[in-house]
Amino acid sequence: MASEESFVVLVHHRGSVNRKTRSGVKFTDKNPLCIVITSTTSYDDLVSAVLMKLGLDANPAGSSSRPAVASSSVPVYEPVVQHVASPSFAVDLNGTEGDEVVERENLPNALVGVAPVGVGDGFLVDEEEDDVEPDMIDDDSADDIGATGPALEAVGFGARDAEGTTGLTEFQVGQQFQDKDEALLSVKTYSIRRGVQYKVVESDHRRYVGKCSKFGNGCTWLIRLSLRKRKGIWEVKRYNGPHTCLATSISSDHRSLDYHVILAFIMPMVRADASVSIKVLLNATAAHFGFRPTYRRVWMAKQKSIALIYGDWDESYNDLPRWVLGVQLTMPGSVVVLKTTPVRVGGQVDESQAYFHRLFWTFPPCIEAFRHCKPLVSIDGTHLYGKYGGTLLIAIAQDGNSNILPVAFALVEGENAESWTFFLSHLRQHVTPQPGLLVISDRHNGIKAALEAPDGGWLPPSAYRAFCIRHVAANFALTFKGKDARRLLVNAAYAKTEVEFDYWFDILRSEDPAMCEWANRIDYSLWTQHRDEGRRFGHMTTNISECVNSILKGVRNLPVASLVKATYCRLAELFVRKGREAEAQMGTGQQFSQHLVKCIEANMKTARCFTVTLYDRDNSEFTVAETTPTGSFSLGTYRVSLASRTCDCGYFQALHFPCQHALACCAYSRVTWTSYVHSVYQISSVFNVYRMGFTPPILEGFWPPYDGPTVIPDPDKRRAREGRPRSTRIRTNMDEADPNRPKRCGLCRQPGHTRRSCPQVGGSSQTGHH
Repeated sequence: MASEESFVVLVHHRGSVNRKTRSGVKFTDKNPLCIVITSTTSYDDLVSAVLMKLGLDANPAGSSSRPAVASSSVPVYEPVVQHVASPSFAVDLNGTEGDEVVERENLPNALVGVAPVGVGDGFLVDEEEDDVEPDMIDDDSADDIGATGPALEAVGFGARDAEGTTGLTEFQVGQQFQDKDEALLSVKTYSIRRGVQYKVVESDHRRYVGKCSKFGNGCTWLIRLSLRKRKGIWEVKRYNGPHTCLATSISSDHRSLDYHVILAFIMPMVRADASVSIKVLLNATAAHFGFRPTYRRVWMAKQKSIALIYGDWDESYNDLPRWVLGVQLTMPGSVVVLKTTPVRVGGQVDESQAYFHRLFWTFPPCIEAFRHCKPLVSIDGTHLYGKYGGTLLIAIAQDGNSNILPVAFALVEGENAESWTFFLSHLRQHVTPQPGLLVISDRHNGIKAALEAPDGGWLPPSAYRAFCIRHVAANFALTFKGKDARRLLVNAAYAKTEVEFDYWFDILRSEDPAMCEWANRIDYSLWTQHRDEGRRFGHMTTNISECVNSILKGVRNLPVASLVKATYCRLAELFVRKGREAEAQMGTGQQFSQHLVKCIEANMKTARCFTVTLYDRDNSEFTVAETTPTGSFSLGTYRVSLASRTCDCGYFQALHFPCQHALACCAYSRVTWTSYVHSVYQISSVFNVYRMGFTPPILEGFWPPYDGPTVIPDPDKRRAREGRPRSTRIRTNMDEADPNRPKRCGLCRQPGHTRRSCPQVGGSSQTGHH
């Protein structure tokens, strides 16, 4: 599912607006809020989102509805960054209808992605497409926005500068900065915005001197900053400006646009959405500064900003043992299994350190909740996007109102037989011991090996396996191209009767007999609905993308300790929200979930058009004749057995509630249809899923002490090293360079000199470095 282009908007809701500036308008507010919008967002939708962000009531007077997103007035950019010890995000935890995610209530469709600080943009995309961004981002200018209300400014998409004229005004003697970093950032920003280069003449803990790269050659620009020891601040002692040279840089990049400068610019966006992609940040940076940095530089800036907000990447691993002790103290009964591997130095085991290997965790409310969910569990894995690689394995359940619920997690090195065995063995032991359970997964060989282990407890009749049709179709598309053939395969899989399955399969065979041969190599009971004996409850996919995007949005981008803490806080919010909804429905006297009620109402509309014939005295065996066809695959006459809860249409036994034909039989026999509904759809069962709540987490300062070895990340799992990434291109003789070919400058492409000594940038220097 392709995602819609999104844009970041800064909301200046404090301070004042100075219109007497060179660029037209300057916002004195240094702490703007961040909002993500789409190209289809209307002005009214934007205003509603701003009011919600500021904690104001965006609903009409007298309305009883409340925003689905919690308000937040936390500034998104502060000079001093405080680590978020236990990130808690108010996200869209509304349920799903079947395999589709329900949109937020009380929010315009164009602003489904608006969320408080720390939440992603909320757009629901497939898990394999989370990092896919368009190659180009359209410019959207905020010049036409009215002056009433908070000042709005599109960062990097048509706006000149996020802080008015920063980088364009000249320095003044006596101008002061809090520290050296702030002073250097100002000098670099000035250089970038002016499009000029400078070189560092002197830089130490007391002074900083920079000169124009063309100093003495037509330009006299110079700046000297010194530390005032008594006040602990840095001050401009001497300044010769402005530049008298011309900006002649022909490069698309700028030497002063290093990751420190990029970090200061992207911090509000990363704080607002830790899952914001590198391409979005890169395009925003390029539009803001007028120069395009490298992908690696922006990636480094994002990793550093996440570390500043959520804690150091490496130290995060050593926080896990204390978190294990803390969560078990907070909620007794929590199951947490931490596995490490020894560190060897010179052939000897270092007892003071241990490599992180695997972590499994689940909480008592999740264990209790699964007892009242549908008797199936979806399992899948999703990659981590931080400094270190790895995979987050998730087990997902679903309640009787079609709300998805993650019930267990594991952090592992990757998807293989050993890691899946680790996860599934603990899942079976602690969370899903019920007999006859269905496991929905992809066709990964590691899952197959773990489920088929003799002592794993996952073999029939203790448990059964089914394939996610989304993954089957993806594997099918690798061999057979074209969306039409893939659609035919999916339609055949969703068919609830053999007649409908044969219809789609015959069309597929007419397209290419090899397609049917490919599908026939997979047991029908694993991927078709009409052969699953009703174990799927109509669910054909693993729901991993819905779970990641609606409940666990952005956690894959966080350090591991913040990731596991986020699962606790987000599940706590989910249980509160869904528990209140179920309790409110029980209070109105409802017997069944809203999802079931909607399905029954839809079936009732067509149940009046049937002719029913009774075939036994116990009012259990019937035939139902349709006076007019009700679907594309109408059989005309259907056999219905209320005793065995089956119908020739396949819906009764597949979904475990009466189909339209069964409802007609109930009406004919004057018996209530409610006795033929599976107990999981009762509103009391839905409420029991969320009945056990979470305990507020104990502050980290009160966690039990940990005296074991220091847990460190495995260096082999690091995603990227410093320097240029290693090329994965398979080199051939076409890639061999001519040894006699002269080297050329990387900027002007002329021979005889290098990039550093290019006359276009004023000769070799230490430009922009300190």
